[in-house]
Amino acid sequence: MTSHTLTHPILDDTDYTIANKKHPWRWVSGAIILFAFGMLAYSAATNPRFRWDIIGLYFRDTSIAQGIQITLLLTVVCMLLGIVLGIILAVMRLSVNPIVRGAAGFYVFAFRGTPVLVQLLLWYNLAALYPDITFGLPGVHLNANQIVTPLMAAILGLGLNEAAYMSEIVRAGILSVDPGQSEAAGALGLNRLQTMIKVVLPQAMRVIIPPTGNETIGMLKNTSLVSVLAVSELLYSTQVIYAKNFQVIPLLLVASIWYIIMTTVFTVGQSWLEKRFSRGSTRNVQVSWIDRIRKAMRTHDPVATGKVSSP
Repeated sequence: MTSHTLTHPILDDTDYTIANKKHPWRWVSGAIILFAFGMLAYSAATNPRFRWDIIGLYFRDTSIAQGIQITLLLTVVCMLLGIVLGIILAVMRLSVNPIVRGAAGFYVFAFRGTPVLVQLLLWYNLAALYPDITFGLPGVHLNANQIVTPLMAAILGLGLNEAAYMSEIVRAGILSVDPGQSEAAGALGLNRLQTMIKVVLPQAMRVIIPPTGNETIGMLKNTSLVSVLAVSELLYSTQVIYAKNFQVIPLLLVASIWYIIMTTVFTVGQSWLEKRFSRGSTRNVQVSWIDRIRKAMRTHDPVATGKVSSP
C-alpha cells in the first residue's frame, strides 16, 4: 500500500483578485445632479428672454472693461490697506499697554458695528463735518471736497472697514503660534519686533491666509456697494448701460459672469497660497480642484482608493 502526501501551493497577493465594493447610489445621485444641471442649462439656453445675443454683445464692451479695472483696483488697494492696518491693530490689541489695547479694541468695535454702506456715505459727505482739513498742523488747510473724491471715499470706506476684520484674523493667527516660539526667539537675542516679523507672523500665515482669501473675495463683491457713490466700477457701468437700452437682466448677467470669473481667479490664487504655506506644517495636504475631480472620476480605481500604490 502506497501513501500520498498532499502539498498545497504557495500563493502570494498577485494570485488573488481584489473585488472592489460597488457604490451604485453614488452613480445614481451623481446622475440625478447632472440631469438637474442639464435641465437648468437647457432652459437657460433655449429661453429667448435671457437675450444671449445682448450678453455676447456687451460682454467685452469698453465701459464694462473699464468697470472691471476699477473693481480690481478697489479690491487690491482696499485689501492692502486693510491688511496693513489689520496687522498694526492686531499687534496693538495684544499689547500690554491698556490704552493702546483699548484704542485698537474701540476701532474694531466702531467699524464692525457700522454697516459698510453707511461708512461709505459718511466718508463721501465728510466735507459736511470738516470742510477744512488741517490735521492739527499750523498752515495746513486742505479742501475736503477736493480731497475726498468718490474714489477716495470708496477706498477709505472699504479699506478702513476691512482693517477691523483683518485685525481679528491676524490676531487669531498670532495666538495660534506656540508661545514657546517667542521665548526661544528672545533667548536668541531677538527683540519683540524682530520676533513678530521673523518668527511669529511667518508661522501664523497658514492660519491667516484662508480667511484672508475669503475676505478678498468678499471685498471683490463689496466693491459693488460703491455704485451709490457713482464710482464707475463693474456694477455701476452695467447700470449706466441698461439705463439707456433697458436690457436690465442681460446686463446684470454680464456683470454676474465677470464677477464669477474674477472670483474663480482669486480662488485659484488662494488655493496656491494655502498649499505653499502649508508645506511641512501639516499632513493634510490641500488638494486642488482638478485633483478632486480626477479622484471623483476614479472611484473604483485601486490607485485612487489607496489599495495599490501608484507606480
